[in-house]
Amino acid sequence: MEMNEILERLPQHLMDFVIDQPYNEYTAQDHAVWRYVMRQNVNYLSKVAHESYVDGLRQTGISIEEIPHMYGMNRILKKIGWAAVAVDGFIPPAAFMEFQAYNVLVIAADIRPIDQIEYTPAPDIIHEAAGHAPIIANYEYSLYLKRFGELGAKAFSSKRDYDLYEAIRHLSILKADPYTTETEIKLAERLVSQIEHDMGKPSEMAKLRNLHWWTVEYGLIGDLNNPKIYGAGLLSSIGESMSCLKDDVLKLPYSIEAVDYDFDITTKQPQLFVTPNFEHLNKVLDEFADCMALRKGGIDAINRAIESGNTATIVLSSGIQISGTFTDAIIVNNQPIFIRTNSPTTLNFQNIMIDGHSKEYHSNGYSTPIGHVKNISGKLENLSLGDLEANGIIEGKQVILEFESGIIVKGVLRKITRIDGKNLILTFSECTVTYQNQVLFRPEWGIYDMAVGVSINSGFNGPADPLAFGLKYTAPKEKTHKIVHSEEAKILHSYYAKVRELRNSNKINGELNNIWKTVSDKYQNEWLLILELAEIANHNKDIALFNDIKSHLDELKIRKQEFAHLIDNGLSILNEF
Repeated sequence: MEMNEILERLPQHLMDFVIDQPYNEYTAQDHAVWRYVMRQNVNYLSKVAHESYVDGLRQTGISIEEIPHMYGMNRILKKIGWAAVAVDGFIPPAAFMEFQAYNVLVIAADIRPIDQIEYTPAPDIIHEAAGHAPIIANYEYSLYLKRFGELGAKAFSSKRDYDLYEAIRHLSILKADPYTTETEIKLAERLVSQIEHDMGKPSEMAKLRNLHWWTVEYGLIGDLNNPKIYGAGLLSSIGESMSCLKDDVLKLPYSIEAVDYDFDITTKQPQLFVTPNFEHLNKVLDEFADCMALRKGGIDAINRAIESGNTATIVLSSGIQISGTFTDAIIVNNQPIFIRTNSPTTLNFQNIMIDGHSKEYHSNGYSTPIGHVKNISGKLENLSLGDLEANGIIEGKQVILEFESGIIVKGVLRKITRIDGKNLILTFSECTVTYQNQVLFRPEWGIYDMAVGVSINSGFNGPADPLAFGLKYTAPKEKTHKIVHSEEAKILHSYYAKVRELRNSNKINGELNNIWKTVSDKYQNEWLLILELAEIANHNKDIALFNDIKSHLDELKIRKQEFAHLIDNGLSILNEF
């Protein structure tokens, strides 16, 4: 993998998802599938896609003729401030979003099988490279994508979100393998359905996922009655890009209400949302961000952190950031007055771990009161050293802090940690923390480091300082299937390779007729390779051969009606390139 300045900014916990693009594993048929889809797309989408699409294909260096070398694309993508990496199928939503925040597209390295040429439920290189990449050349849209990634990486998920992710990943892997049995697929679909019907209250990530689907994946732009396509799911689906603009697909003005519209990745969408422009996308995203714990703080932040069951960060009004797995809180009058983690925890400021407050130091979890201290004018976090002393808060002395909530902290003050003029941590020995009849901390438990803050200002998914925290994503256990082709399929692929060589060399000889006779005789249901033969015969004005092939395709359309429109679409653009 060739690195550049954009990729070098990626943290290690994201690099763990990155794989080498298995370029030599693509078959000649895979390249033919890419070529067919791209020729159809460029011909059709140049009329119905947002104006950035065709120009973006050029700017991002995506070839119509063959599957692109992803890391070669990076030499061009970096000119517009982006990069791409290869990954193995669906990755966890939080990781996907964080890549976007770093201006990096994740591209599933596999390519759809020929029987899913119009649409695939699994991410593949057509969807990612030919769908997402061209539109990011639009500056306003690229800002939206980056901003979406920044918010998405901070959004709280639930345990059921991850269960659903794994179930969808499993289903997509099975559906992308042409040799999967129908029984296996039905069982996987049933599992997805069961989880979807038992999701409970939607998490922030679930709602953001809906916004992402109806914009980045399936978005329309412009006039409500005559919109253009910009969503990557539509741009990469030659079937749905045509059907989506028909009147039977409901078109709705894009607004924050889209968060309440769920989607089904296995079928065409019954409605789509139309944004008037890319700037409007950012306005709706900002409206949603106002509802996130990231901005709301308070009880919503601590509740979502606890419900997530994963590493989260709570930010107090002083700016101190507490990162760990939150388990419970004491709530009075709808305000959190005491919070607790039960896992190794770090204390941070401005996304950098505070010296001495690592996971190793707070290895058994962490707790702290929140709120105003009685008989102190103003906020404890803002007091100068002189003001602290005037209030009896002196290093080396016994200190009693009685909070307005009723929590009492009593111990010998050993250290005051101040950063940028803020009191962040008061460190006590021989400390007792009580609330009513509860003992929240005992002297025999060791040193007590009390975080200073009168309120929770923010809360978000993940640690504040991922590197210091040692953040690692759990890589999906199930890997995408490396398709094992039969010997018969390998022979067919060899004919695809020969036809590709003939087309690229422009030296057409009797071998073309030999391939035509062999393939038409041995592979009765083959349509794409026959279509490529028709293209070469047409290009070389071999009318007799073209008419033979055309008659064969006409007969195949009658015998295998599911191929009819694919063949017609291919024949319709023979002279377009």
